[in-house]
Amino acid sequence: MTRLLKRIGTSPSQPRVGWNEIFWAWAGSSLSVACLALLEKVCAQEWNLPLLIGSFGASAVLAFGAPHSPLAQPRNLVGGHVLSAIVGVSSQAMLGADPVLASALAVSTAIALMHMTQTLHPPGGATALIAVIGGPGIHSMGYWYVLLPCAAGAVCMLLLALVTNNLAAGKKYPTFWW
Repeated sequence: MTRLLKRIGTSPSQPRVGWNEIFWAWAGSSLSVACLALLEKVCAQEWNLPLLIGSFGASAVLAFGAPHSPLAQPRNLVGGHVLSAIVGVSSQAMLGADPVLASALAVSTAIALMHMTQTLHPPGGATALIAVIGGPGIHSMGYWYVLLPCAAGAVCMLLLALVTNNLAAGKKYPTFWW
């Protein structure tokens, strides 16, 4: 057992981030989720459309907690959600009668497509899955789900990430655009 443990995970853990980094991650993610929730409140009253989905919580972790990660860059943030939403809606439309198969194919196909297009964004897997398991409200949206909440929410989060991640001294976001 000791030999096995020595063979895996032998690198030292990452150093802790400073309080400044923690504050800006907290402030940016808080502002981002609050803006999406407020916009949803307005949209829900006016048009009964969602704007805040669970996968945006994971995107906030990347965009504000790890803004230098390749997975948090604009192409990945927006492209990952949009492509995954298209895959998820398509899987639901074609295989909705079998939610097990539709779920599995939505997530795995979204991962493959994100890899092929260099838009890998882990929350995109959840975006694809939500399109399948989101229930009648999400299903009735069809491909509108791609625009609202996915594209609009990702662009909103990106704009807030551009502002908050560049307010702090020494921080620069994005590392690359495309």
